[in-house]
Amino acid sequence: MSTMEALPPIRKSITVDAPVATAFETFTRGMGSWWPAGSHSIHEGRVEEVVFDEKAGGRVFERTATGEEEDWADVLAWDPPNGFTLLWRVNPERGATEVEVRFTPQGEGTRVDLEHRGWDAIGDAEGRTGYDNGWDFVLRRYSEASTSE
Repeated sequence: MSTMEALPPIRKSITVDAPVATAFETFTRGMGSWWPAGSHSIHEGRVEEVVFDEKAGGRVFERTATGEEEDWADVLAWDPPNGFTLLWRVNPERGATEVEVRFTPQGEGTRVDLEHRGWDAIGDAEGRTGYDNGWDFVLRRYSEASTSE
């Protein structure tokens, strides 16, 4: 029996003023337009684009103007426009976790539910705390991009 304190998944939910298909496309294909790559990337300040391969087995990665690429995640499940699941591995020293994002109609908008899980497996309470705060910032930018279209 482990004496380590349980590290629950991070769960975030927001509602955006956009139909499901638009909310999904903004999150995936449009990720480079709203992701804060200047502060939340590997090549901070040098990222030219964020690429989201739109298929299971694809990847999410950043690319600089000089063509350098760094992977962020592998696409584990791809179910447009309902959701996707990623093997999140931005920091190889931290260990991989999973990020699942689901898109559900809610009135004339879309409820977006994000679950970032697997913290127990890597035992990273500090990383979990950082991501818990970081996802609020990232999702706020996503919400602004989703409603401005």
